Amino acid sequence: MIFQLCQSDLFMARRGNYVWRKDLMDVGREERKSVRNCDLKLGVMGLTGAENNVYLNGKKVLKGLKMDNSNFYIFTGGPGSGKSTVLNILSDLGYLTVREVGRDIIQKQLRTGGDALPWNNTARYARLMLLHSVFDFEEFAHINKPCFFDRGIPDTLGYCRLIHLSYPENLNEAVKEYRYNKKVFIFPPWEEIYTKDSERKQDLREARDTYRVMKEVYEEYGYRPIIVPCLPAKERAEWIISNIAIKSTTSRQAIAGE
Repeated sequence: MIFQLCQSDLFMARRGNYVWRKDLMDVGREERKSVRNCDLKLGVMGLTGAENNVYLNGKKVLKGLKMDNSNFYIFTGGPGSGKSTVLNILSDLGYLTVREVGRDIIQKQLRTGGDALPWNNTARYARLMLLHSVFDFEEFAHINKPCFFDRGIPDTLGYCRLIHLSYPENLNEAVKEYRYNKKVFIFPPWEEIYTKDSERKQDLREARDTYRVMKEVYEEYGYRPIIVPCLPAKERAEWIISNIAIKSTTSRQAIAGE
């Protein structure tokens, strides 16, 4: 793939790897500054090659590898199942969290009059989901402690499969190359808490279908979905913490309000 950044800086990432500004550890200070001070402009095309290499003005600065971070935990499932609420609780407790890219895309598209929406230009919406999800992974790639994601790259594939949409270019490759912890927390449909809003237009039947497809996709790609029980949000957060073997008396007391 080719990603073109401002001021004629050219980054080449072969075989589907995306490379972003914060990962340029081997680039000189002035070069990093010039990249940091400009807007990101993306252009994508296929390349061939055996290695994943990155170049800045013709100079190799980073050799890409398969991205695999066992500290990344995904929340997935159908819409309106309580994922974001639990994510917010974990964030309040001091854990690293990453918001759902779909919501952010919808909000920005509505604000700017764009058409990349799940009820309009679904192909463009899926493409943005993929780009944003890969960006999130790359941005936190250096993290060596638990980080919770409200959906991951495989969710884009699940979305496409759910609505019978052709996959964006390199989606299947991205799902294989960007690997999260195999333990995935999947939130089941829960009628008692399900609500629609201006950004969530699916009905409960569609929410159930989404849950089923996401479970199938994650299992297909070697993950192990674990069903999160239907409990009060704080208890769900505590249950998740206990399931990643984090022993933190402070966190447990904070959840209990002690």
